[in-house]
Order: sequence, then C-alpha cells, then structure tokens
Amino acid sequence: MASGRGQAQKASGQAQKAKHSKAVTVTARLGLASRGLVYLLIGVLAIQVAAGNSNEKTNREGALRQIADKPFGTAVLVILIIGFIGYAAWRLLDAATGHTDEDDGKKKAGKRATSAVRGLIYLAIAGSTIKFLTSGHGGSGEPAPYTARVMGHTGGRWLVGVVGIVVIGIGIGMIWRGVATKFEKKLRVGEMGPRVRTLTVRSGQIGYVARGIVFGLAGIFVTKAAVDFDPNGAKGLDGTLKTIAGNSYGPWLLGICAVGLALFGAYSFFEARYRKL
Repeated sequence: MASGRGQAQKASGQAQKAKHSKAVTVTARLGLASRGLVYLLIGVLAIQVAAGNSNEKTNREGALRQIADKPFGTAVLVILIIGFIGYAAWRLLDAATGHTDEDDGKKKAGKRATSAVRGLIYLAIAGSTIKFLTSGHGGSGEPAPYTARVMGHTGGRWLVGVVGIVVIGIGIGMIWRGVATKFEKKLRVGEMGPRVRTLTVRSGQIGYVARGIVFGLAGIFVTKAAVDFDPNGAKGLDGTLKTIAGNSYGPWLLGICAVGLALFGAYSFFEARYRKL
C-alpha cells in the first residue's frame, strides 16, 4: 500500500515537472497562437463571404487551405501541428496534476475533467491538421454525416439532442465568459501596460461573445435536427455562418460575427503571451 502510494506520488511529481517544463510551456503558448491564426483566418474568410467575394469554407479547413496556398505554407502547418499537440499535452497534464489551489473537491474534479476534454479536442485538431497536410483535406467539418450515423442507432436521436443542448450551454458559457471578463483572471495582467490590457480585454470580450453566439446557434441546429429527425439540419461552423448569411440582413450579421471571430483570434495571440501556465 505504502509502496503504491509512493509510486503514485512519484508519478504525480514527474507529471508536474513535465507540465512546467520549458518544452511544454513553449509549445502550449505556440498552440494558443496557432488557435489565434486559425480564428483570424476564419474571421477574414467570413468577412469575404459576407461581402459576396468568396464561397470558401468558413471553418478550420478553410483557414488551413489559406495557409497551405501561401509560400512556406507546409512549414506553417507543421508549426501549427506542433502547437496543437503542445497545447493538448499541457491540458492533459493539467487534468492529471493541476488545480491544486482549488479546495472544493467537486470543483477541482470538474476543472480537471474540463482540462482533459480540451486536451483531447486539441489532439483531434492536431490529427485533422495532420490529415489535411498529408491528404489535402481534413473532412467537411460539418456534423450531418456523423449525426446521421448516430441517429441510425437506438436512442441515437436522444443522444444527438443532448449533444445539441450541451453545445448550446457551451455557447452561453462563452458569452458569459466574455461579458463578465472571466478570462482575465487566467492572464498575467500585471505584466501588461494599460493599452495592451485594454486591447486584450476588449478583443477577449467581443471574441468570446461572438464565438459563443456561433456555438449556440450550431447547438440549436443540432438540437433541431434531433427534434425533426433530420440529420441534414445539423450544422458546424461553416454551415452556421452561411445560414446566417442567407437570412434577412444576413451579410451584415455575418460580418459582425466575422469581426468577432477575428478578434477572438487576436485575443488568442495576447493569451499566448500572457496566459498563466
């Protein structure tokens, strides 16, 4: 028993050491910057769609294609992959050893679970980026085919509905995070000058709200797909943004969301520099 406890403590200590190693912290910051570049490009693509100058995909694949088509695009994609993997590793190590400052056991478990989920998501993002780099495509990014598969199983329709409601909740959480500037406590604001802090907070506020609105709408589409038993009604980022564009005043609304997503990209660069790791 004592030997097992000692081994567990030793493993925890090694994980803590790895989490705070220079390699992990540098690549984690690179991952945040990578996220920033992707959202900045998604915002730019969405602005072009709103202006009627493009029909490109306004999602991660569209952003990656913009990168790949430029000089040194392959090198940039490799750097993005390293960043996504580094951020995933930091999140997973955070899930294993982090949040020691939290006294409430349930809250600590919840935060660790959130870190684990984010780590797995970024591993998946890294995987899809590798697939794009090697094959030239990373999938449509739209959930309709997966929704159809799930709905084909017993209870699948209910599962899709639950996922839609969860995504709506995530969107509301993002909006609240932006409005209440909850993200600010994760930043080393003492190292910022007044102007940089203002730019960081404002881009974070607008960016999180815009991202939350888009996530919330995507969740509504998924939930509606479950209610209507129509998997084609489920939409991802590209489908959601283009549905916005197709409605009355859609180009203006899409333009506003696009600027917000681009600002979230800008905030991600600030976070890469000032995030507490």
